[in-house]
Amino acid sequence: MHDSRLDTENRWLLPEGVDEYLPPQAAHLEALRRELLDMFFSWGYELVIPPLIEYLESLLVGAGNDLDPETFKIIDQYTGRLMGVRADMTPQVARIDAHHLSCDTPVRLCYVDAVLRTRQDGFAGSRNPLQIGAELYGHAGIDSDIEMLRLMVRTLRVVGLEYFHIDLGHVGIFRALAREAQLSTSQESMLFDALQRKAKPEIESLLVSSTISSSLRKMLTSLVDLNGGKEVLEEARRCLAKAGKDVHIALENLEKMAEAAQCQLATIQLHYDLAELRGYRYQSGVVFAAFVPRQSREIARGGRYDEIGRLFGRPRPAIGFSADLKTLLALSPTQQARSGAILAPPWSADDELRKFIRVLRDKGERVIFTLPGQQDDPAAMGCDRKIEQQGGQWVIAPSGAQEVDADG
Repeated sequence: MHDSRLDTENRWLLPEGVDEYLPPQAAHLEALRRELLDMFFSWGYELVIPPLIEYLESLLVGAGNDLDPETFKIIDQYTGRLMGVRADMTPQVARIDAHHLSCDTPVRLCYVDAVLRTRQDGFAGSRNPLQIGAELYGHAGIDSDIEMLRLMVRTLRVVGLEYFHIDLGHVGIFRALAREAQLSTSQESMLFDALQRKAKPEIESLLVSSTISSSLRKMLTSLVDLNGGKEVLEEARRCLAKAGKDVHIALENLEKMAEAAQCQLATIQLHYDLAELRGYRYQSGVVFAAFVPRQSREIARGGRYDEIGRLFGRPRPAIGFSADLKTLLALSPTQQARSGAILAPPWSADDELRKFIRVLRDKGERVIFTLPGQQDDPAAMGCDRKIEQQGGQWVIAPSGAQEVDADG
């Protein structure tokens, strides 16, 4: 028999991995959002707001295998076509650049909005992150790569993070080696998965069972161990010496990126990992991610994805980064202090009182009216001051402090 009482008792429960923010955390989140968007704007990045849902094929462009299992699907009641709730905003921003802006010069765009994922992921295990990020379209040089890395670092600094390190990698190295080895789609997929887990015995077993040359097997296996400090780049030159031209071009690009990062981000600890392939099917070049102590998952990540514009019909080099604003807030060592409010008498036709309150609000003060019949309890309403009439004048009377007027 259906128990309606059980339904009543559980109506307040949220789905697993879905969260909400209450006061004052919601105010802190919004303040951080505004601060970061203002910072992006100061760097030349303009805000875009893509739709929450789109036709599925647009949402999965360039990252189908990665995003498909993460994406909620629904049927459009008007057309009968399959739609998706975005799990990542980057394909949407790429579509905006390709189809709406039609600009030949570099374009800088930024965004912050909710995404929805079928599974829990990331640092906080949320299925409804608040994704924030920036994208730069129309430039393929090292300068745009380093600008995006610097912007990601600046974002973490604004949040208040001091202790983090950056992982640098390049998906072009593995992609070129896999192409040289003529791996099948399934072989490449299995090898990719094993590399992410750094499962060296599994990698060796997969390669031994293939028909590729011993030199290529050694080079692919070596990617597992090519992680650490700047000495890794020198070791990579030695281990991958017999690789084809594309591998050396990718390695040279990573070396230039590392050199620029060390020069411009001297206080940041850099870590190199040639098996770092997050977003492999999505990215086309350098990739980077930020990590904090005692956390295994990245808190921000980015990279180059030059092919995504081609899939929208307009080839444009692109690089970007993104993070979950909720995660950044949770990691922030500083929470914005919220100033107290001022309790006002019940609303009245007193012109002087209304003018007094208007002046206070124009100055940024929070003024809350007492409602008729309400118990006068300023502290319960977050008010540390109140408006009183003294000597025929409206004044602010702080608790235990000297009275001041509206300009005081």
